[in-house]
Amino acid sequence: MARLDRLPVGRAKVEAVRSMFDSIAPRYDLVNRVMTFGMDVGWRRASIRSLAPRRGDLVLDVACGTGDFCRALEKRGHRVVGVDFSMGMLRAARTAAPLLQGDALRLPFRDGTVDGVTCGFALRNVTDVGELFDEIARVVRPGGRIALLEVSEPKSRVLRAGHHLYFNKIVPFIGGLLSDRDAYGYLPRSTAYLPPTDALLERLRSAGFVRVAARHMGLGAVQLLTGARS
Repeated sequence: MARLDRLPVGRAKVEAVRSMFDSIAPRYDLVNRVMTFGMDVGWRRASIRSLAPRRGDLVLDVACGTGDFCRALEKRGHRVVGVDFSMGMLRAARTAAPLLQGDALRLPFRDGTVDGVTCGFALRNVTDVGELFDEIARVVRPGGRIALLEVSEPKSRVLRAGHHLYFNKIVPFIGGLLSDRDAYGYLPRSTAYLPPTDALLERLRSAGFVRVAARHMGLGAVQLLTGARS
């Protein structure tokens, strides 16, 4: 994997991020469980509850990675399809759901054909988060819901200081022990790509979503963005 000392943009970002996820795919699930103390499982459950899919609904998991959201949705009896641009992640996936290699900004679905969309910690990995919201809005039927997980920053000064220490120092250390230090050093820095929560909610509204909201979890380190297609 190429070093990510600087934050790439445009096509360079696409290739660098794809290469990074290909390289960390084999131990991705293990590192996630360790560095979140297993709380990522609960965050996905909360996301699915907020999505409130009916049994048999078709849910699209954007940037599905190794299939964590897919497995959780399948267990609840929902139809699910995963899309990811990293072939390494798809090869490491552990799910019976159909998986497609594809660009999140050009989803291989017709307009209004899915009942809901989930996405786990990938908003900062696309080249334009506004284009992503527009594309998700295109494929979700009217009334369909979204549940998008992403990192955040605690509001409390004390919690924020602890979060910075953990995210910027300890996470790369854990990643280095279990997987790839360069990759897990890049992930904290990639938050620079992410607009503030209020700006994300406003962009969801302009894409065509209503009743948009943000819920913070993990002492403020994670945000869950929700909404319904108008």
